[in-house]
Amino acid sequence: MPKKRSGGGLSPMQQAAKFLGVSVLAGAVMAGIAMPAAGALGLAAKGSVQGFDDIPDSLKSPQLSQRTTILDSKGNQLASVYSRDRTVVELKDIAPYMQKAIVAIEDSRFYQHGAIDLKGVLRALNKNAQSGGVSEGASTLTQQLVKNYFVEEAGDDPTKVAQATQQTLGRKVKELKYAIQIEEKLGKKKILENYLNITFFGEQAYGVEAASERYFSKHAKDLNLQQSALLAGIVQSPTRYDPINDEAEAKKRRNTVLARMAEVGDISKAEALAAEKTDLGLKVSQPKNGCITAVKGASFFCKYVENVFLSDPVFGKTKEARAKIWNQGGLTIRTTLDPQAQASVQASLKDHIYKSDSVAAAATLVQPGTGKILGMGQSRPYGYGKNETEYNYSVNADMGGSNFGFPTGSTFKPFVAAAALEQGLPATQQYPAPYSMDYPSPVSTCSGKNWVNTGGATVENESESEKGPYALKEAMAKSVNTYFVQMISDIGLCPVVNMTSKLGVVQGNGDKIPEVPAIALGSKGLSPLTMASAYAAFANEGTYCTPIAIESITQKVGNEQKSLAVPKSTCSRAMSKKTADTINTVLRGVVDSGTGQEAGLTDRESAGKTGTTDARKNAWFVGYTPNLAGAVWVGSPKQNVEMTNIRIGGVWHTEVYGADTPGPIWKDAMSGALEGKQAENFQLVNIPDPVKKDKGNDGGKNNDNGGNDNGGLTTDGGTTGTTDGGTTPTPTFSLPDGFIQGNDNGGNNGNGNGGNRG
Repeated sequence: MPKKRSGGGLSPMQQAAKFLGVSVLAGAVMAGIAMPAAGALGLAAKGSVQGFDDIPDSLKSPQLSQRTTILDSKGNQLASVYSRDRTVVELKDIAPYMQKAIVAIEDSRFYQHGAIDLKGVLRALNKNAQSGGVSEGASTLTQQLVKNYFVEEAGDDPTKVAQATQQTLGRKVKELKYAIQIEEKLGKKKILENYLNITFFGEQAYGVEAASERYFSKHAKDLNLQQSALLAGIVQSPTRYDPINDEAEAKKRRNTVLARMAEVGDISKAEALAAEKTDLGLKVSQPKNGCITAVKGASFFCKYVENVFLSDPVFGKTKEARAKIWNQGGLTIRTTLDPQAQASVQASLKDHIYKSDSVAAAATLVQPGTGKILGMGQSRPYGYGKNETEYNYSVNADMGGSNFGFPTGSTFKPFVAAAALEQGLPATQQYPAPYSMDYPSPVSTCSGKNWVNTGGATVENESESEKGPYALKEAMAKSVNTYFVQMISDIGLCPVVNMTSKLGVVQGNGDKIPEVPAIALGSKGLSPLTMASAYAAFANEGTYCTPIAIESITQKVGNEQKSLAVPKSTCSRAMSKKTADTINTVLRGVVDSGTGQEAGLTDRESAGKTGTTDARKNAWFVGYTPNLAGAVWVGSPKQNVEMTNIRIGGVWHTEVYGADTPGPIWKDAMSGALEGKQAENFQLVNIPDPVKKDKGNDGGKNNDNGGNDNGGLTTDGGTTGTTDGGTTPTPTFSLPDGFIQGNDNGGNNGNGNGGNRG
């Protein structure tokens, strides 16, 4: 019985015998290409090893995963994202010293042997036997390349990675056969190029270009002798020879490579000795991976782009197919984000609200007629620390936002007005609009089942002095609640929900707007992107365009670039041009003389609407010019802060209104985004002032800035006036910041909180 070493394990003779077995196998494989299945060698015994002739005849080189670069509309880089940090380069773009160093230390006879180096096998066998260990391997660069192909194909699947690296006879046989094929197909230079692009150099760097940038902040073509030797030495054990974490061990390994280069004649001994005396010369660049590193405050927009890619069927029929393309990377994604608009959004948010404030703000700018998202930002930065969040307050839940969005208050009223105009009601339509009233009942719905106010739910205006009759223009300017409740009763709920459907208006969780009268007061949670895109239809003569974030994508495949299809904005008519022009005229009055005066632009025509909800938990301004639309929300992401007696951005507010907080943010963001752009005009319509009864004292100017009514309803949503029964209770458990944005307390039953005047 063979003796064991005193320290345990195999003796030198046993190790030599084991290594010899592999060597014999290598020789047998070389000699046995034309042999029938190698049963005589026992390669397929018990099914543990695939027969040599049963192995597929060709190995398809995997598409190497690379960095994906996300650009703004002008071609400026916003972020780099990757599953593996790699930039594929051609051999001519890799320093000659680097090419020589990797060959010298990993496979010095690379240019003399074929796929398998029998001389190297014998040399390694001898050295290992002498050392009593495995001090030298015999895998050629070609064999290592094949192994890396298997690992790359496995991706991030730990089971597949284990299978690709397991030390079994079957894998070795497969590796050897494919190595022979690659030698015949690619040739030495291409094999070396592929190897230097695929291999792992530690510190998240795959391929020599990424490694050169990581350790030395330079391109691979600019590496000098000692830098090349350092990188070549890392390959054998990226953890052990990591120069960032163990400089002494890395330097020792680098000098081993230099000595080997001198030994094989790549450099002189004098050059090697001189290089060995130098320090490592590191100039480390920290990895910048993911949307969290995006510049210009574009992290949330970057993440939105990623979510679009992973969810849109244009990039693949299944979620898995889309994820595979994203993880492979090599994409250059040019987005719609306009650097001027984005800078203006971020500057405005920073000027008006602090990230440490108890409330947050989100703003989104959209281009009418194209659906392009030009700006997207929020007051709390992307991150996981204090006063940071990973939730995008501007978008719906499926794109990284909340479950509910935020109640919009009176910014919903223009949708009601547009629906009424489409039904033939004139812009001069008057309603009594008393200060307080019961919800009119019954109200028709699309289903034919009328909504009935069985519980006596009421609605009231901001001020007792606000008493009708009112016509549309004045009712919108003063944001008169009872007017729009009467309007929705007059035309029914179906035209309103049909209009919102045409305008892409859905709740933050993706659900359709429910058929309840309280929607007139903005009781449902919507996102700023949804609101900006819908209002853009008013600016675009009544045509709604779905929002888009991506203009073009190219993918690097080998040394070529191919274009990928991208989602296109779909534009469709939501209302007549006459209706849109009328809404523009009405909403222009809001910023000229109504609740939105503080938001009105001074150098061009603008239109918009304020909104403030129950207990002032949300404040909005949504507005537009003929060539830009924007929505700004301010409030508590968890809906637990009442914006009264509060300091926001260093400014004290007794009560927050849609005009005085989100309004100025909108104004500054739009002004900066449009600076230098042509000032276009609306096509306004003439809306005659109706003959009105004497209403007495109006109660002072701008009474309606915000309002503090509960939609005229019970404070907790109540249970009255239901169409389908049930309420949505307020959660009593604690949730992370941003998880529930705009919890809707009972809006489904006509008693929803929100709908204040703003």
